[in-house]
Amino acid sequence: MKSITYGELSFEEVCTKIKEYIKKDLEGIYVISIGTDSQSYGGATKMVSVITIVRKSKGGIFFYDIKSLKLIKDLRRKIFAETQYSLELAGRVMQFLEKNEVHAAMEVHVDIGESGETKSLIREIAGWVGALGYKCCIKPASYSSSGIADRLSKRGSIVG
Repeated sequence: MKSITYGELSFEEVCTKIKEYIKKDLEGIYVISIGTDSQSYGGATKMVSVITIVRKSKGGIFFYDIKSLKLIKDLRRKIFAETQYSLELAGRVMQFLEKNEVHAAMEVHVDIGESGETKSLIREIAGWVGALGYKCCIKPASYSSSGIADRLSKRGSIVG
């Protein structure tokens, strides 16, 4: 994984940074959100997954991972792939938090919303995410996927 602040990190190092960030202010209220967005161009799909840690009213930090996949043309398949990556990452983060007794709310942010082509997927995707025990956030509240990951996935982004 990568961080604009910390550079290249292993997943374990990312988890350690999350723990350190939360331990700095134990009175703070934290939300960890996981979101993925993708863009298809050049015969491939660039998939960007983001872990965001927000300390309510005091800012936050984020980490990201970029994968290049075989071209995904179908929007439904792309949204399901994005959600699957987010859920896998959320599971790994949650396992670390529980093992290390780190307390924070966990959300999965999905790049779908009430407007546009993805509207028909809301019930199915939100049900999937909720069934796994995570709060599902959609546009406009899904800042990790619709904001950060979206910007990082664009052609010409400052990152890989």
